[in-house]
Parts: sequence; structure tokens; C-alpha cells
Amino acid sequence: MPIGLPEFSSKGGRGPEALVRPLLGARQSSVFSIPSRAALYADTSDFTTIEAWYAAHRRASAVARATSDPPRGVSIQAFGIFSKIREIDALLIARPDLRGRVFESHPEVAFCRLNGDQAMQLPKKIKGSVNPAGMAERKALLCRHGYAMDFLDQPPPRGAAADDFLDAAVMMLIAGRIASGSAKPFPNPPLADGFGIPVAIWA
Repeated sequence: MPIGLPEFSSKGGRGPEALVRPLLGARQSSVFSIPSRAALYADTSDFTTIEAWYAAHRRASAVARATSDPPRGVSIQAFGIFSKIREIDALLIARPDLRGRVFESHPEVAFCRLNGDQAMQLPKKIKGSVNPAGMAERKALLCRHGYAMDFLDQPPPRGAAADDFLDAAVMMLIAGRIASGSAKPFPNPPLADGFGIPVAIWA
């Protein structure tokens, strides 16, 4: 989840997104640009219908366009995780002591860094469906970093997809790198948002 929100969004995102996209080659579309904090909080309703969800997306997009240059709306994918971004944002605003313990990363950036700074060749999904070849490529990399294949081959927990499970596995490796001091932030040093929350993608 993105951590640290802009008050105004510029082309390419907050800063970390623009730095990591060139590393990912064909996988760079997996890095969403995050709109302004005002757009994130434009509609915090608990949606009960799909119509209400799309209406909220339109409202958030209108605020995003008003707080960005060039004006840019909100992708459906990014809007889908707004509630989770707000949870982390609210926590780190209320608990500054956690800012040195909660870090942002990104699965494809993590896979790239663990692959010797080479982007993965194959997508995890094609047209919304899991791509077995892309999954196998990532499983092989995770095994080179200590995972057992039978662990990676197990069914994912309820509510998670198979690619989510691999994303969680690679995030565990990045957490270890952060704890050991071997992870790298993009940018280095991290930026800070209007609340002083660090803004960087770690890998």
C-alpha cells in the first residue's frame, strides 16, 4: 500500500513511482500513480451497491483532476485500494512512533531487486487471469532466496488469489532486508508528506 500522500499530484505520481517504473520495463504498469490526499478522502462511504461504488469513483476522480497537473482522474485499480490506503494513512498520522516500523514496498519492484535489478520477464496475470509461466518465474526466484517450492505451491489463504500469495512472500523477504539494513529506498533519502510521513518505496 502507498504510504505518504501528496497534497497535489504531479505527472508520474508522488516521486517513488517515477523512480521505480523505469526499472520494471513491461511490468511498469503495475505501479499506480497515487492522487492527492483530498481525492483519497473525497468519499469514505461504506458502499452497498456497485452503482454507489462507481459514483464514488467519479467523485474521487473529479477531486483528483482538481488537485493534479496535468489534470488526472483515478484509475479503477487505484480506487479499489483507497480504503486500505486510508487505514495506513490514518494510523501513521495518529501514531508517529510507527513511522520507523511501517514501510511501503511494491511486489514487482521487490521481485526486480531480488532478481539482480532485472525486471521479471513475464506477467503474473494476463487479462485478469493468473499466468502460470509468470507465476513459475517468480516461484523460482523466491526459491533461490530461501523459500521451499511446496510452500509456494500450497493453496492461498481464503480471500487471497495465488498471485497475492507470491506477493506476500516477496514482501516478507523485503521486510527482512529492511530489518537487516540492506533494503534500498526509492528515493534515497525518502521524501516526506505534509504530515511528515516518509514517502519511499523500499526494496
